[in-house]
Amino acid sequence: MTEKKSIKEWAPDDQPREKMMAKGKAALSNAELMAILLRTGKEGQSAVDVARSLLDDVGNDLIALSNLTIDDLMQHKGIGEAKAITIMAALELGKRRRAAEAAVPAEVKDSKDAYERFLPHIDDMRQEHFLVLFLDQSSHALDVKCISNGGTTHVIADPKIIFKNALKLNATCIIVGHNHPSGNPRPSADDRKLTQKLVAAGKLLDITVKDHIIIGNERYYSFLDHGEMTF
Repeated sequence: MTEKKSIKEWAPDDQPREKMMAKGKAALSNAELMAILLRTGKEGQSAVDVARSLLDDVGNDLIALSNLTIDDLMQHKGIGEAKAITIMAALELGKRRRAAEAAVPAEVKDSKDAYERFLPHIDDMRQEHFLVLFLDQSSHALDVKCISNGGTTHVIADPKIIFKNALKLNATCIIVGHNHPSGNPRPSADDRKLTQKLVAAGKLLDITVKDHIIIGNERYYSFLDHGEMTF
């Protein structure tokens, strides 16, 4: 049996740090990027091997990876507390970078802009979060608030709380959104009933409910884009 080489013994193109220096970050695979965070592997496996194994366990889905806890990560062979914390910190930085990008420009032009503003506020995809994006008359974002969060199948969205916040911020329009932990962003019958209820309440207060965005696994469903905001 051929003895497994350490990363230092690999060809330069196969060493993650050296490969990044020579070819840039985009040239590295997800496993190679994670190997840089891990720094070392375990007996018989390099850091890249451990990273590939971890990614295989989550179906190579970075969203699923970001939903793991530190304890979840530590269940994987070759990942102790320090490495688990390092991975979590890197994923959190990526999330915060995305939030910073969503803050500019301030104008919310379409459903994708709204989706990008909602996503950083969903800190746990295993629970439903109900969010509201408050806009002024020029569609500039005033604030994003998580109104409530619940279990894995539903969340309570209280119109009184939603419109109380809208009035407090002098918002003329709102876009509501929530996530589906199942990963399927298609709206349910209850989602449609809630949307209709919020649109009706908004008309009484002269506050337009422009859209309802449902998020699931980096995808989203826009009621407005699908012609479903004509209640």
